[in-house]
Amino acid sequence: MRIAMLEDDVDVGSALKQWLEAAGHMVHHFTQGKAIVREAGRESFDLYLLDWHVPDLSGTEVLQWLRQKQQIETPVLFATSRESEADIVAALSAGADDYMVKPIRRLELLARVDALLRRSRPRGAEIANIELAPYLIDLANRVVRVDGKPIEMTDKEYELTVFLFQNIGRLLSRGHITESVWGRAAEVQSRTVDTHISRIRKKLDLGSAHGVRLTPIYNFGYRLEKVSVAA
Repeated sequence: MRIAMLEDDVDVGSALKQWLEAAGHMVHHFTQGKAIVREAGRESFDLYLLDWHVPDLSGTEVLQWLRQKQQIETPVLFATSRESEADIVAALSAGADDYMVKPIRRLELLARVDALLRRSRPRGAEIANIELAPYLIDLANRVVRVDGKPIEMTDKEYELTVFLFQNIGRLLSRGHITESVWGRAAEVQSRTVDTHISRIRKKLDLGSAHGVRLTPIYNFGYRLEKVSVAA
């Protein structure tokens, strides 16, 4: 999963990043509040990991911006040295989903991150199929069907389709799509993502006719969403 982390202590941040990436996550590390706010305005993430005391904007101010200004519902986990009951209540009341007090323990961090991601992704990868009539994605056999008919797809088209259906209703940035489907190290141009999206939209007929629409969001990315089918 793609995680945005706000931590101004370079050593602590490096350790947390290493732990999370070793567990299979993609971590974007920010040391200043304004930097993570700037990136959150143009990129999507699966989870925010926030420290409280950081330069220019505090973790709580970042949280308020995410929840109130952007109305972002992505899970937020605080990891901070502030340990009073009042601070914990304040963060949770402001919209944080969980709270950890430093020093951070590796296994506890990974367990809390996984728990938050499971809660935000009820249709987990452990299921055999993703079904949203007339679409059926057979994960075991890597087959996408529409009205029971298998659709011919390349490996990347299939992986992109799975990612979009697993995140239905979410606004996904091009960067998020690229990292999740092609990998963070891949040098993929925005045009490549758009081309694959265009092919998927055509092959699966992702307009309003089937009740599922793939919509481009100007200067950001895409959203796969359920829509009403005209009678």
